[in-house]
Amino acid sequence: MQIKEASFLTSSVNPKDCPAPNKPEYAFIGRSNVGKSSLLNMLCNKKKLAKTSGTPGKTRLINHFLIDHAWYMVDLPGYGYAKLSKTEREKFKNMIDDYLTERTNLANLFVLIDSRHAPLKSDLDFMQHIGNIEIPFSIVFTKTDKLKPSELEENLKVYQDKLHEEWEDLPPVFLTSSTSKSGREEMLRYIKNINKSLA
Repeated sequence: MQIKEASFLTSSVNPKDCPAPNKPEYAFIGRSNVGKSSLLNMLCNKKKLAKTSGTPGKTRLINHFLIDHAWYMVDLPGYGYAKLSKTEREKFKNMIDDYLTERTNLANLFVLIDSRHAPLKSDLDFMQHIGNIEIPFSIVFTKTDKLKPSELEENLKVYQDKLHEEWEDLPPVFLTSSTSKSGREEMLRYIKNINKSLA
């Protein structure tokens, strides 16, 4: 699948202010600085569609992008902000939970993981949480170009072994690099197949 047209639509503070849920929606979430905006730009082949930043926690709103007038991509605020107060962290957690449980058109949540790191408690806890509330999700390992193939393979094995402690069957996994554009075709094909199944 090739994306022909992608445009920023709107930012929302509250899930109730999001666009009407009349198109399939694919949301992207992960820890701060995991490469969400870069991945969105790579998938759409547009360098400045989503704003990237070296400052963790830049995304504070629910950002909708309209793709080919047929479906939405959504850039969600990250989790695991170290520098936010407990009150602010709770506020973002509630916003994300409300979004995930209220968006009836949410077709899939892509959970982004930095492939360079060992399994982090915040990532594991978040995936356990969305599994408990039955949100369909996939795992996207980012920045795979930063590792040697042997290092990447070892990191993935450690991660999968850790996930198997809680999960019998693992969700779909994608290996991506915004620099080399690896994983782009696989993710777009996955989205295309879900869209077909919903048509």
